[in-house]
Amino acid sequence: MKTHVTVWGENRHEQLEPRVAEIYPDGMHNAIRRGIEGWLGDSATVATATLDDPEHGLTEEVLANTDVLIWWGHAAHAEVADEVVERVHRHVLSGMGLVVLHSGHWSKIFTKLMGTTCTLRWRSDNDRELVWTVNPTHPIARGIPHPIEIPAQEMYGEQFDIPTPDELIFISSFSGGEVFRSGCTFRRGNGKIFYFSPGDQDYPVYHHPDVLHVIANGAEWAAGDRSRRELPILLRYETGDFFNGHGYRGALHNKENAE
Repeated sequence: MKTHVTVWGENRHEQLEPRVAEIYPDGMHNAIRRGIEGWLGDSATVATATLDDPEHGLTEEVLANTDVLIWWGHAAHAEVADEVVERVHRHVLSGMGLVVLHSGHWSKIFTKLMGTTCTLRWRSDNDRELVWTVNPTHPIARGIPHPIEIPAQEMYGEQFDIPTPDELIFISSFSGGEVFRSGCTFRRGNGKIFYFSPGDQDYPVYHHPDVLHVIANGAEWAAGDRSRRELPILLRYETGDFFNGHGYRGALHNKENAE
């Protein structure tokens, strides 16, 4: 079965800022889509959705048929409907993969999954970024040069207020001497999450083949099995019965039933 990827893009800078529209004439989401298609080829199908689509393009049907969701947001985090965030959150906990890019660190869905502020230090000043691989055996690092050189980029630096990652794959360094944990993985419920920071709207980072290769590798790694998607649930088991759990709705509910 092909991996189905949905690339979600806010698509606001591209509509409002001529410089960004010049770099990404059909949106960052489409640049990312083409990159994933180029690297994964026939093993994946890639669709896009944007903030201004009905239900932000992330309906129950779309998410149920998505193996991994790619998320880019920046200027309009607050405009993402809470009910859509809850829906995405449920699907991630059930096993859908999530790849969060750049300013998505401050998205509602990422902060909800991390449980921290996800703040960082930054400077948008045409910095050079070097992305160093610190875990070369990880599948996301497969085929990635060490380092990736990005000639023009926004600086992201520590402290990055996230939980300790399950795996640290990339660390970036910048012109001003700052460093940043730029490629991290997490597991929440049955889902896998990859955060990758390179990619500001003011620079052509999503035309960089190595950056797109990392995103494609991240999509492959994070993709869940749609046929096995389910939330972790609390069940009660009889002694010696390892397979047949019984529903449990809480101590007070069970006490009422017993009486």
